[in-house]
Amino acid sequence: MYAVTGGRTAPRTGLAMEALVSSATSATLGTAYTREYRAISELCRQVRSVAEVSALLNIPLGVARVLIADMEAEGLVRIYQPQLDAGLPDRSLLERVLSGLRRL
Repeated sequence: MYAVTGGRTAPRTGLAMEALVSSATSATLGTAYTREYRAISELCRQVRSVAEVSALLNIPLGVARVLIADMEAEGLVRIYQPQLDAGLPDRSLLERVLSGLRRL
C-alpha cells in the first residue's frame, strides 16, 4: 500500500471517515488508472462513506483516505463532508454510523 499512495500517509485535504463519496463518472475507468482507483470508482456508483470503502476493499483507512482525496482532485469522485456544529457531530449522523456498523 506504500507504493499505491506514493508513500503519503495523510490526504491532501481533510477527509473525515464518515464523509460520503460518489463516483463522478458513469463510465468505467480504463486501464490508464490503477486497480484501486477503478475499484473505488465502481464501488462508489452507490454513495458510500470513506470507512465503507476502506472496509469493502479491505484496505487501511489511511490509504483509502489518500486515494479518495487524490481521486477528488482528478475529478473522478465527489466528496460530501459532514457539517459539524461547534466541532460536535450531529446526533443523526452518529445514529446512522452506528446503524451502518451494526449492518457490517
